[in-house]
Amino acid sequence: MLEPPTKMPPTATQLKIKSIRIAVWFCVLAVALYLFVFQRSLIQGELQRAFYYSLFVGELIYFLAGCLRGFTLIPSTYLVFLGIPFFPPRTLFVLTIAGILISSASIYYFSESLGLEEYFERKHKTRVLQVKGVLQKNELPIIIGWSFFPLAPTDMICYVCGVLEVDFWKFLFGILVGEGTICGIYIFLGDHLLRFLHFAY
Repeated sequence: MLEPPTKMPPTATQLKIKSIRIAVWFCVLAVALYLFVFQRSLIQGELQRAFYYSLFVGELIYFLAGCLRGFTLIPSTYLVFLGIPFFPPRTLFVLTIAGILISSASIYYFSESLGLEEYFERKHKTRVLQVKGVLQKNELPIIIGWSFFPLAPTDMICYVCGVLEVDFWKFLFGILVGEGTICGIYIFLGDHLLRFLHFAY
């Protein structure tokens, strides 16, 4: 059974660095949420202009957004739906999964130093305790199932796996299978729907 490792009290320097990281993360989170909630049409317009200017630029912007998405705690589903009209389904699938894997690995390793530990323990305390309990018994099936379930925040399972020090490659494989399946359904069904409505890439 996995147990969280014993932690040494942080030094003054470590606390200062952590405070700086948290401040930077809050700034990034505030800007991202503002753009997502109040300027979504602006983001769509910029992505569309970048796409028509250069397919590579559009892909790069989408990929970077996917890598940074985990730090904003915005579900990957929104980014997927944003990209469906602009990219071929296979390209979108590869970019989406690559971004999810990188952002998931970042949360796994850096959630504590970025202050996400306090966020998850406060915002989802009951869920975190439940996940910790079941994860210690069936790691891989829980990671896959949690990543696949649309209403479950995948970022939280990444955080819990990091705290419990679940094997990194097992964790990443579970995220790949779960998120890969649900994102594949969204992307390829969405593409077929757009083609049916005569609004395909």
